[in-house]
Amino acid sequence: MTTPWRLLVALVCACMASVDHAQQGGGSVPALRYDAQTRGAVPIPPSQRGLQTVVAEPWFKVFDTGLVLEGPAFDRDGNLLFCDVGGGRVLRLTPDRRLSTVVRLDQLGPGGLAVHRDGRIFIAALDFAKSVGADVAVQPDGSGMQVVVPPEAGYMPNDLVFDARGGLYFTDFRGASTDPKGGVYYVSPDLRTITSVLPHLAMANGVALSPDGKELWATEFSRNLLHRVELADATTVTPFGTAIAYHFTGPAPDSMRADADGNLYVAMYSQGRVLAFNRNGIPIGQVLLPGREEGHNLRSTSMAIRPGSNDLYVVTNDGEGGQGATIFHAEAFAQALPLYSHR
Repeated sequence: MTTPWRLLVALVCACMASVDHAQQGGGSVPALRYDAQTRGAVPIPPSQRGLQTVVAEPWFKVFDTGLVLEGPAFDRDGNLLFCDVGGGRVLRLTPDRRLSTVVRLDQLGPGGLAVHRDGRIFIAALDFAKSVGADVAVQPDGSGMQVVVPPEAGYMPNDLVFDARGGLYFTDFRGASTDPKGGVYYVSPDLRTITSVLPHLAMANGVALSPDGKELWATEFSRNLLHRVELADATTVTPFGTAIAYHFTGPAPDSMRADADGNLYVAMYSQGRVLAFNRNGIPIGQVLLPGREEGHNLRSTSMAIRPGSNDLYVVTNDGEGGQGATIFHAEAFAQALPLYSHR
């Protein structure tokens, strides 16, 4: 046997011996290891780790127990209104942080609020277990309840936003990822007509309008989608006017708000954070809630921006984690979008 052949045989035998040694536990086995980016309860997806990021600060402890908070909105007097979903209550927090109950609903859990220019509070409420819901309106003191979208209409209203004419968009939370029965609907300013705008959504949740009212945004909770819709008028979508602007990772896009620059803020339920997008649906920042790496304050549902400022208030609860239900504060990119309530 020539020398080159002897060298080749020796090399093959050495490789076989090395493999046999590794199979018997004598070598280093490649292994996956947790690191700082993957160890937490809800890691930031790789595509979002480079976003401008701030951590919100606790602003007001609402309950010591993990009651579900939803639907924050500011009224014309500077009070922050929001919902205690399980308790069926709409609450009012004054600028000097005095908490009171505005109204209590008998059978439905309120989840979305929008304030009319005349001061009335419009409430989206539902009972998910019974697949029933309604939109109602009350005076600022909680009196004079008016049914806007009755339970027998068959919708499950989740969130609300007024346009500049006083018409009301609401999301219908029906359906599932494989059974998209929900959508976005429009109630005419006289409250007499309901028109479908964006049908066939799976648990439609958040809804918002651009500053000029020509673009409608909606989230699908059950399919992790952000929809961007160009409007020819209040109920007509332009040709080629619908697009999925973003596909979220992990659970789950909840309610949203827009600012005066057209940026969009989406609460990520079960992630303890808010994702910020520019007017084209491109992620540009995020607000993290304290304790999320240890699994606290993950149930972030919604937020509001105080009129005339860029103060952003995020509502969340800690479930059984022991940190209760809290409102957190950070600053948005731009000031609040002038809403119908403040025109």
